[in-house]
Amino acid sequence: MKLIVKLHPEISIKSKPVRKRFTQLLESNIRISLRHTLETVYVQNQWDKIIVTVNDATPEQELLIIDQLQRTPGIVQFNLVEKSEFTDMDDIYQQVFAVYKDQLDNKTFCVRVKRNGNHEFNSTDVAQYVGGGLNQNIATAKVKLKNPEITVRIEIKNNELYIIKRNYRGIGGFPLPTQEDVLSLMSGGFDSGVASYMMIRKGARTHYCFFNLGGAAHEIGVKQVSYYLWKRYSITHKVKFVTVDFEPVVAEILENVENSQMGVVLKRMMMRAAASVADKLKIQALVTGESLGQVSSQTLANLNVIDRVTPLLILRPLIQHDKQEIIDISRVIGTEDFAKTMPEYCGVISKKPTVKAKLAKIEAEEANFDFDVLNRVVAEATVMDIRKIESEALAEVSEVESVSMFDAGDIVLDIRSPEEEDGNPLNLDGVEVAHIPFYKLSTTFGDLDQSKNYLLYCDRGVMSKLQALLLHETGHKNVKVYRP
Repeated sequence: MKLIVKLHPEISIKSKPVRKRFTQLLESNIRISLRHTLETVYVQNQWDKIIVTVNDATPEQELLIIDQLQRTPGIVQFNLVEKSEFTDMDDIYQQVFAVYKDQLDNKTFCVRVKRNGNHEFNSTDVAQYVGGGLNQNIATAKVKLKNPEITVRIEIKNNELYIIKRNYRGIGGFPLPTQEDVLSLMSGGFDSGVASYMMIRKGARTHYCFFNLGGAAHEIGVKQVSYYLWKRYSITHKVKFVTVDFEPVVAEILENVENSQMGVVLKRMMMRAAASVADKLKIQALVTGESLGQVSSQTLANLNVIDRVTPLLILRPLIQHDKQEIIDISRVIGTEDFAKTMPEYCGVISKKPTVKAKLAKIEAEEANFDFDVLNRVVAEATVMDIRKIESEALAEVSEVESVSMFDAGDIVLDIRSPEEEDGNPLNLDGVEVAHIPFYKLSTTFGDLDQSKNYLLYCDRGVMSKLQALLLHETGHKNVKVYRP
């Protein structure tokens, strides 16, 4: 099997030194990625194209190689070709006829020719001769120069003939790592996954930073989608996965920041922490999945205030995308199923969140925040090679039982934030109801009577399940989720 990779037009117009560097990186990336499938792959850089030759591959391996090239950054398109030598135009026609005779039955077609070298004919001569021969000898085929069903493509270079059997589209962009490294703030949802993919596609080695707001189950889910993006689109380069336990920061915000300002303050704390992580990893830019106006913290005024917290460049590749557009892209790149099942954090919810934050007001609220908490969680962040995630991320997490009824002696723990609980108190007959905010649960649960069974409750059932998983992992098996 022989494949010809066409250079991205934006690479072709670069200066000679830049073009050389980009094509060398692409050549190296193709070689590294394809050898995960088959050792006997030969990659040859010919300046204006890269030729991939595969010998002794099974049909399944050939399909895997094609799939890998289709998701390699820097490849816009590539052709599956049949290469041979020729003697004259009739020889060219005979070889093309052998390849296309079955494909052109009951089809409209045209012939396109590219030629390099010294010949007694030009490209138009070949196109007319081959097209006329195909039209004459395939009774049901019909020439159609505009919008044909099949385009027969031929390339001639000196005495070599390349018959293009099929054209494949790639993801485009630039080869890795033609741009500087970036740190993507990953939540595991639609937006952060698509934003990360877009930066990988543009040639930026993308590392992942996860702010854990929902316990071990959430972390496992985010590791899975991050690992998937790395393995599918950037397996040629090592990247880091960073986990920052942000529950202490959330608790500090909920207790000391005015309700309407909490969302913006939380984002500013994330940016501060991410900037510190990026500085340690010598990374020059942060990436988020924010889209203008999508939620209250993403208004232009609020983003302006959020950005003031760090001089580090913050990239937002989805800033003008609609939600449906983002979901559509996630479906194409393969992260939709991850995002649909990823629990959304439901802790810091303001009743009337500000949409026009004022820097002075935010800074005044942050004066009540204990920054030792933020410094501690950043210092304790875990940094790991993403290649080590697979066994950990794919490990099965035991399911937590959900119940709609309670037995005698059970205690229902309402783990919603105080504002949520005050606005809609949980009143149940025949069972004791206690209120412990989720952000205090891990530190206070051990003080409760462990002879009792506890049913965790929150409005959507997400936070209660995550907290139950966390308590199970710390040895507390007397916990279920209450879903009336």
